[in-house]
Amino acid sequence: MRRVTKTVKGMPATDGAGVKLKRVIGSPQMEMLDPFLMLDEFGSDDPESWIAGFPDHPHRGFETVSIMLDGRVRHGDSVGNKGVIEAGDVQWMTAGRGIVHTEMPERAQGRLRGFQLWVNLPGALKMTAPRYQDLPSARIALAHAEGVSLRIIAGEALGVKGPVDTLIPVRLLLAELGAQAKLELPVPKAHNCFGYVYAGALQSSGTTLAEGTLAVFEDGGGLSIQAGSQGAKVLLCDGMPIGEPVARYGPFVMNTREELMRAFQDYERGVLAS
Repeated sequence: MRRVTKTVKGMPATDGAGVKLKRVIGSPQMEMLDPFLMLDEFGSDDPESWIAGFPDHPHRGFETVSIMLDGRVRHGDSVGNKGVIEAGDVQWMTAGRGIVHTEMPERAQGRLRGFQLWVNLPGALKMTAPRYQDLPSARIALAHAEGVSLRIIAGEALGVKGPVDTLIPVRLLLAELGAQAKLELPVPKAHNCFGYVYAGALQSSGTTLAEGTLAVFEDGGGLSIQAGSQGAKVLLCDGMPIGEPVARYGPFVMNTREELMRAFQDYERGVLAS
């Protein structure tokens, strides 16, 4: 089984129009874990910390995955897509060659909580056509083992396949473990793998992972985690590294500085998504 090789705590950050969040991947502690570029956790009972949301902003060259645990977010974009993501829902957006996106939280029971994960794309796919995969909670695949419940967003676990059609090999799971429950999963040898504990605590390869801790698991075999006496909830991700140069700034992620500058120029000219 894979050992824990690194642990990271999220750093306070502000994004959008002043949304307060914790940046777990994409910080000086961990710039990226190929193919994962960024992981943010947002969550507060105080609407003033998130109600300003994320007004119009561009993306090119990667995918964004929004996972809602509590609350509600209304979204729209430059090509006419619009909708609402509620608690339990997931949106997997391929920015591809470019899109201008808006995400505005709404007051829903006074609480907003969730994650946004950025997944890189290889150079051959960076200029692909934008697309959305909006997944209401009822479409998320479920699997169960003793004391363990899995919501499978992408990839396969315990013989169950998630609904997302991924462009690169990626698996994304939300796991809930009861007290002392254990979960073992095979992981492709070449994949990078991490787990982020967002409730309770875990043990893995002799390392205790408290709430708010991300663990990177070494290359090699499968994954083994065990919950503590209060149980645990964990976001589990693994994916095939792309292994290409990364040129990134703000909302654009390309392979070269020249491609990055072109993205800014296209946005300024109003042709980012054309």
